[in-house]
Amino acid sequence: MLKLFYSSVSPYARKVRVLVSEKGIESRIALQSCLPFERPVDLVAVNPLSKVPCLVLEDGTALYDSPFICEYLDQLSAPELVPASGRARWLTLGRQALADGILDAGTSIRLEGQRAETERSPGWITRQTEVIDRSLNAFEAAIASFGESITMAHIALGCALGWLDFRMPTYDWRKERPQLSHWFSQISARPSMIATKPA
Repeated sequence: MLKLFYSSVSPYARKVRVLVSEKGIESRIALQSCLPFERPVDLVAVNPLSKVPCLVLEDGTALYDSPFICEYLDQLSAPELVPASGRARWLTLGRQALADGILDAGTSIRLEGQRAETERSPGWITRQTEVIDRSLNAFEAAIASFGESITMAHIALGCALGWLDFRMPTYDWRKERPQLSHWFSQISARPSMIATKPA
């Protein structure tokens, strides 16, 4: 059986958990919750980065990085959430990368906010907020072309928007983005998203 190290509040790990649910392969994966910032011995033993998600294969090989893990799991069974080739593949992976970039920028803002007030950089926070703004505007313009069949692009964006609500509740990303807001309300109703919503 595969083993997935995860944290219930990690949006990157949530992507993997949503994929697992959408593909119906829960019975093939043992979930192990952990707190990666505390450097748990069992996680560090397989992943020196002490980050989640981390997928451990049957032979002990450990896979890091959510896009890599999602690609591995996607090839285990249908439905295909990452197209195998062509324009659809690059579009899906590109959109996933943009959604992950929102998470990267948001995490940077959050970590900066945890520093002592005298050590914080308002300029850095502004820069990362602008990254999120531009990325969300790009998704607002493109969301109508996503289609109804779920892909990793849908999962990554849904998890990114959910994380903004969870960790940056005062940031009103819905303002002036009605299409993205409506899309998120729909994808948030999927059982896979409900079951993995951070609390």
